Amino acid sequence: MPYLPNNFGLLEPAMSGYETSRVAILPVPFERTTSYGKGTTSGPAAILRASQAMELYDEELAAEPYVQGITTLPPFLPEAFNMDEGLAELQEACKAHMEEGKFLVTLGGEHSLTQAPVKAAREVFGEIGVVQFDAHTDLREEFEGTPYSHASVMKRVVDAGIPTLAIGIRSLSAPEAELVRERSLPVIWGYQLDRAEELFPEMLAALPEKIYLTFDIDYFDPSLVPATGTPEPGGGHWYPTLRLLRHLFRTKTVVAMDLIELAPIGGHPASDFLAAKLIYKSLGYLWEKEGRPNCS
Repeated sequence: MPYLPNNFGLLEPAMSGYETSRVAILPVPFERTTSYGKGTTSGPAAILRASQAMELYDEELAAEPYVQGITTLPPFLPEAFNMDEGLAELQEACKAHMEEGKFLVTLGGEHSLTQAPVKAAREVFGEIGVVQFDAHTDLREEFEGTPYSHASVMKRVVDAGIPTLAIGIRSLSAPEAELVRERSLPVIWGYQLDRAEELFPEMLAALPEKIYLTFDIDYFDPSLVPATGTPEPGGGHWYPTLRLLRHLFRTKTVVAMDLIELAPIGGHPASDFLAAKLIYKSLGYLWEKEGRPNCS
């Protein structure tokens, strides 16, 4: 009797058990500080639904990366309403899975949650850098009364002394621009995306060996991904972005990642499917880097 599709298209229970899976998917439908369009609470479920319709064969890698094992964890929502305490809860949950040796993929949810798995990754893996695909710098000291806003998440990362590289930035405030200049923060701006494959290798090489990848879906041009709370004109396209990601996974050790800020639009699943496919492509590049090990 055929199995029903599991998340990320898996048909065999042996490929989605926690103990045997290299990858753990953690849905975090967390939304507390969104400031324009809302709906990121529905992002994780939409990505997982779309993932069930994906083909498992990767034509670029000529193989099926799912054999490394991909398990989906129960959705996580912090019990505390206080942002600081809630993020600390998420950090501990992420840390536990990383310590189990899982490549953790956190599905948002709004971007504020990223600081929790980043802190967990630094605790578990030591020195790390953060590569940020995004339309916005997210470097505000605080926004709408909280330093834990989605618009402040990368300021918290920078303040923690973690090196960063941002790609696709095309929306920021004057104080954020001044901070980029003062601290010489490396950025590939939106208007430079047509040269990103030229600029990226040298800028990436300056970061530590171990990398946390945070991918805000509004990095993409809104013609590809309209389903996000703050879409910005311009932005990334599919195949050039995949080439950047493959270079990242080939040349650095990516220890964990997130994909955030998907706000699904009913009846228009293209954005959901792109997000699911982007995660599967990233997991394929992870599997390629690690020598294509089978699920054991």
